[in-house]
Amino acid sequence: MIIDCHGHYTTAPKALEEWRKRQVANVSTPQLGPKAAELKISDDELRESIETNQLKFMRERGSDLTIFSPRASFMAHHIGDFNTSATWAAICNELCMRVARLFPDQFIGAAMLPQSPGVEPASCIAELDRCVKEYGFVAINLNPDPSGGHWREPPLTDRWWYPIYERMVEYDIPAMVHVSTSCNPCFHTTGAHYLNADTTAFMQCLTGDLFKDFPTLKFVIPHGGGAVPYHWGRFRGLAQGLDKPPLEEHLLKNIFFDTCVYHQPGIDLLTRVMPIENILFASEMIGAVRGIDPRTGHHYDDTKRYVEAAALDPPQRQMIYEGNARRVYPRLDAALKARAR
Repeated sequence: MIIDCHGHYTTAPKALEEWRKRQVANVSTPQLGPKAAELKISDDELRESIETNQLKFMRERGSDLTIFSPRASFMAHHIGDFNTSATWAAICNELCMRVARLFPDQFIGAAMLPQSPGVEPASCIAELDRCVKEYGFVAINLNPDPSGGHWREPPLTDRWWYPIYERMVEYDIPAMVHVSTSCNPCFHTTGAHYLNADTTAFMQCLTGDLFKDFPTLKFVIPHGGGAVPYHWGRFRGLAQGLDKPPLEEHLLKNIFFDTCVYHQPGIDLLTRVMPIENILFASEMIGAVRGIDPRTGHHYDDTKRYVEAAALDPPQRQMIYEGNARRVYPRLDAALKARAR
C-alpha cells in the first residue's frame, strides 16, 4: 500500500466556509452567530468534493489511503475563545468522519483539537476522546502555537501539554505537529510560519527531555521537518553542547518526518540524512502548493515521483510508503488488518 499520512479537507463544500465566516463575524456576540445545526451539507456534496479532487489525484498518482484531517489553515485557533474553537473543531471533525465513512478504503480520520490561546490543553480531551472512540480516528493534529504566529504558549516539553500526551499514550496515537494560519504579518502562513514551526517544535524537543517522561509518545513533524534535515549537523552539535544523548537516541525513537517536500533534491536530502525508519510518505495534496512545476511538467505536490526517483531500494520504499505508517499509527494498522489489508 501507499499511505499518505498528511491530507487535509481543503476542498470542503463552500457552505462550510460560509458558516465559518458567519461565526467569525459574530465572535463578540456568539448568541447572534450561526448554530452548528444550521450547517447543511449532504453526502452527495461530500462525495463530489472528494471524487473530483483528492480521490481523483490519488487514483492518478497511485496512492491508496490518506490520513485525513480538517484544513490546517482553517483551524485558526487564535479566533474567538474556547467555545468558538470547540464548535468549529466539532464541525470540521464530523465532516472528516463522514468522508471516511463514505470512502472507507481511501480515507481515515485525524482530529483537529479545539485549542485556544491561553486555555489549558486539557480542555481538548473531550473532543479527542470523541474522535478516537466514536469516529475511529487514528491521530491528532497538535498546534504548538494557538496564538497564530506570536508563540505565547509554553514549549511542547512543558508539563502544560501533558494531559494531551497522557491521552495520546493511552490511545497509542501520534500527533502531527501542525500550526495554523499566521495572523502575524512577519510570517507568511505556509511559506514561513509552517516551516518555522516544524523547526521550532524539533528544537523544543531537543532542548528538553519529554520522551523520558513519555517513552512511547510519537510526533510527526510535517513538511520534511522544516530546516531539520538541511541543518542536521547544527542540531547534532547543539545537542552535544547541551550534553544530550545522540539525536538518534534522544529524539528519533519518537519523532518522524513526512515527505511533503516539493522538489527532488529536497527528498534526496531527506532520505540521505534521516534514517529511513523515520520517514513517512505524504503529499499534503491539494494543499499549500497546488501548481505545476514548469521544470518537470508535474504538480509540485506529486511527491510519489520524488520517492520513486530517490536512491532507495524496494524495501526502503516499502517502509516509507507503508511500513513506517503502520508502526507509527497503530490504530491505522489495526483498522487495515480488520479489513484484511
